[in-house]
Amino acid sequence: MSDLKEQLSLLGGKTEYKQDYAPEVLEAFDNKHLENDYWVRFNCPEFTSLCPITGQPDFAEIRINYLPEEKMVESKSLKLYLFSFRNHGAFHEDCVNIIMKDLINLMNPKYIEVTGIFTPRGGISIYPYANYGRPGTKYEEMAYHRLINRDV
Repeated sequence: MSDLKEQLSLLGGKTEYKQDYAPEVLEAFDNKHLENDYWVRFNCPEFTSLCPITGQPDFAEIRINYLPEEKMVESKSLKLYLFSFRNHGAFHEDCVNIIMKDLINLMNPKYIEVTGIFTPRGGISIYPYANYGRPGTKYEEMAYHRLINRDV
């Protein structure tokens, strides 16, 4: 248990909310079930970012699904990370791709996908989707298959 406490610094302490994009708050812990392929799913129904041009807020539901390898993202750190977009200017598509790439850098998952279901602004909804499967594995094939068959 002490090893787990060394990996995770955010649990049990006072929560500090970053005011701009902060990938450094992400923390990971060891996957105890390396022999299994299994889904981990997160849903953030209150995601907020800013339009980089107008500064107006954009609201979305962010869905993250992944198949872990050795590391898994700790949920409180993920919450604080997603909150850090609140004052960050980025287009919807950028947000989804940035989130996916930061989680890949943190965990090196077998497979990951991130979907943004942004609320309409100006009468148009945008639902960007990004995914990744580890190159040279069946997960790369899975990513291609899920991408071309995607229907949000």
